[in-house]
Amino acid sequence: MIHLRKTEETSEIQNKNNSQIQQNKVEEESKQKKRPYHFGEKLRQVREHKGYTLKVVAQQAGVSESLVSQIERNHVSPAIDTLLALADVLDINLEYLFEEYKRDRPVEIIRKNERPSVHEDTITFEGIAKQSGSDPSIEAYIMKIPAGDQTHRGSYGHLGREIGFVTKGKALLTYGNQEYVLEEGDSVSFSAGAAHIVQNIGDVDMEAIWIVTPAQRFVNH
Repeated sequence: MIHLRKTEETSEIQNKNNSQIQQNKVEEESKQKKRPYHFGEKLRQVREHKGYTLKVVAQQAGVSESLVSQIERNHVSPAIDTLLALADVLDINLEYLFEEYKRDRPVEIIRKNERPSVHEDTITFEGIAKQSGSDPSIEAYIMKIPAGDQTHRGSYGHLGREIGFVTKGKALLTYGNQEYVLEEGDSVSFSAGAAHIVQNIGDVDMEAIWIVTPAQRFVNH
């Protein structure tokens, strides 16, 4: 009988804990949903960029100067007709005002021992930026070329641009029918439409940070 009572008491405590956890979760979700979206700073930046005073904007929008000031400082949320009037006066696209609304801005980190890599014969490409889902608009990697070796993939050219920064060794960039020597610390940028090859002409491994748009090597990584 005593054992049964303890079991019932334990069950009751667990139910209360579960109920409290659920309630906290609902309250947190509710707070997130009710979190106000602020765009006053954008309005202020555009107004100042155009050289308009608060008074000028208020008069043209048909509202008080005080109200415009409070909206810019995110102290009040304007009615839709007021917002439309302000956007019209400042010649702002509403899409610009709300482009950040409910959009996650994740910070993505790749640890040095977790870099994805692609190999081209003896050359290694280590990714240093994660691809953005279905939009592989850009890729960045560390390119490591052993002495005497060279890249092959760009030998026919491709759409987009490339930017490189040599961090170690010495390289020769063959771009079309031109050749450019790149020492440690040198950087280069070019349209990728012409045939291009990077060759290690030094005695040690050559390393460079390379940025390519659109992505070529890490599209499926």
